[in-house]
Amino acid sequence: MLLSMRKFLPALTAATAVLALAACDNNSSGTPSDGAEAASASPAIRIVGSSTVYPFTTAVAENFNNTNPNAAAPIVESTGTGGGMKLFCAGVGLEHPDISNASRRIKASEVEMCNANGVQQILEIQVGIDGIAFAQSRDAQDMPLTAEQLYRALAATAPDGSKNAVTNWNQVDPSLPDRRIEVLGPPPTSGTRDAFNELVMQSGCEEVPEVAALEAQDEDLFEERCTKLREDGVFVEAGENDNLIVQKLVSNPVAVGIFGYSYLEENLDKIAPLTLNGVTPTYEDIASGAYIAARPLYIYVKGEHMTAKPDLAAFLAEYTSEATSGPDGYLRNRGLIAATDDVRAANRDAAENGTVLDASTL
Repeated sequence: MLLSMRKFLPALTAATAVLALAACDNNSSGTPSDGAEAASASPAIRIVGSSTVYPFTTAVAENFNNTNPNAAAPIVESTGTGGGMKLFCAGVGLEHPDISNASRRIKASEVEMCNANGVQQILEIQVGIDGIAFAQSRDAQDMPLTAEQLYRALAATAPDGSKNAVTNWNQVDPSLPDRRIEVLGPPPTSGTRDAFNELVMQSGCEEVPEVAALEAQDEDLFEERCTKLREDGVFVEAGENDNLIVQKLVSNPVAVGIFGYSYLEENLDKIAPLTLNGVTPTYEDIASGAYIAARPLYIYVKGEHMTAKPDLAAFLAEYTSEATSGPDGYLRNRGLIAATDDVRAANRDAAENGTVLDASTL
């Protein structure tokens, strides 16, 4: 859900004044020139962050560019959620991004980093819902999985506290195939990794009594035992490029891949989904919450840049319109699952009025 916010005060700060001056043409009247140079009146919107949100934001940027021909084309980079937040929070000015895509909610520590660098006005927009999908080659034997099985296979530490040494899926559970465990997943900088740890690994370890008991005794140890993944080649950090994971699955019938639902939906002709706790990742089951690895997706917008980059308001209006991110919006064709009616309404209000995230709710 979109959490509580306070109203954004659209004052032109000294930093945004510098941005506005940098964006203007240097003619004596202080107004931009005619023709192509007029497009430079608002510098190009720069967006960084999540590889999961990247295809959605790229689609919005393309449509925005088509419908706003005099605006500079937005620049979208896939850096991972964590990497994007570092860039976004580094400061205010032309050299810093305007928007950060995120496949998890911003952390309180990241808000503190932003604030320390002069980024005080952070707008939060929940663009939709995604599911963390598990998939494999279409040539591989079907292998229904549970959160507990994934925990037992991938945790660095076995439930008894020893080093996890299982090598085949049938050692985790006799009902699974006698097949080498090889899972391709996101790096620690990825929001998908954070969500996988929270929604799957922690859910799985809570099903194991000897590990679940640690939560009341030592919360830090419990979290480490649940979320620290193996580094012996069983879990392979495959980088921020989810398309690369898809390609590896096609050529490797042993491997299982972890990535956002949109990449699964776009590649169902090449790869096959695996059920999680008996539920297949589909639009309906992710939207309803029946699929346990569902998570919200966000963009974060730098309020200090709104005045100096007037195209930002139009871009946010495009992103939050029903024609874009509603149930029948064009992002549905890219695999985005629409947020609930009340969240979408709150998004439109936040975009129109520039409401700022209330960090006390994190």
